[in-house]
Amino acid sequence: MEMNQQVRPGEAGTNRLTYDDVKQAGDRIAGRVRPVVLAPADPGATGPADGSAEVWLALEFLQHTGSFKARGAQNFLRAHRAAGTLPGTGVTIASGGNAGLACAWAARAQSVPATVFLPENAPPVKIARLRSYGAEVRLVGTRYAEALAACEEFAAESGALASHAYDHPLIAAGAGTLLEEIHRQLPGLDTVVVAVGGGGLFAGVATAAGHHGVRVVAAEPENCRALNAAIEAGTVVDVPVESIASDSLGASRATPLALAAAQQTDVRSVLVPDPEISRARHALWTAHRIPVEHGAATALAALTAPGGGYRPAPGEKVCVVLCGANTDPGTLAEHR
Repeated sequence: MEMNQQVRPGEAGTNRLTYDDVKQAGDRIAGRVRPVVLAPADPGATGPADGSAEVWLALEFLQHTGSFKARGAQNFLRAHRAAGTLPGTGVTIASGGNAGLACAWAARAQSVPATVFLPENAPPVKIARLRSYGAEVRLVGTRYAEALAACEEFAAESGALASHAYDHPLIAAGAGTLLEEIHRQLPGLDTVVVAVGGGGLFAGVATAAGHHGVRVVAAEPENCRALNAAIEAGTVVDVPVESIASDSLGASRATPLALAAAQQTDVRSVLVPDPEISRARHALWTAHRIPVEHGAATALAALTAPGGGYRPAPGEKVCVVLCGANTDPGTLAEHR
């Protein structure tokens, strides 16, 4: 239970994100995250063979902790610190993936404890990385839902601040700062392509993109289509999760923030089959020595998948977000 009744940052009007939210996030995290690096893609390697579109790659996998999640985690904790709502008991989250790593890293920067809950069968390498950031790791049950329930119980009993992997305005607004940086570096940007799981990155990017008149291509695996199904239904719905990219894009339901952003912005929802995701990841490694996880490769696969996906018009300026690299390096050369 909360010991007071004050509204915590970002908790009012949580179903809609504004451009001002993204701008405020940019001010909070300025100088505390790595600016995104952009690189031109090889002509013909990321879309039409004639190279008629201008395609850029946003190398966000070079971000602290290996993914864009560092942006939202920094914004979340810094906003609470400024509001006086960051407790001495620190922050807690149920996530052994990119969000957990980012939360632990940001908590260390704020000199507060981070308690991360994972299932007992979590990979030892993830546990080791979390502990390297100073997090206390608690292993509970064999399913994520059990770890999440334990995390919620811990937050209620200890007073620790509960964070979320993607479903919070401060998390999404922090992610949206990525588009702000891309837009500053690429004047005349027409389209940004981003992979979607639960929709935190998408919500932030789409909100900023809408302000700048930039189209958003939302790329999802065919069998992890939480946002696509929500757009189709007009409301968030539960979907099955089964994909090679489900470790990072495997949300069973999109956040309402993401659906609201999709309904207000020029968005093209694209579904990509697993073999094309694997092919894109393999190509990034073998041709460019770019190491990304399958979730990040999903964005590129939206352009390269034959017969579907998104086809830029001649002269269109496109940026593909490669959002994370927390993957087993031993599998980079695999293609299936």
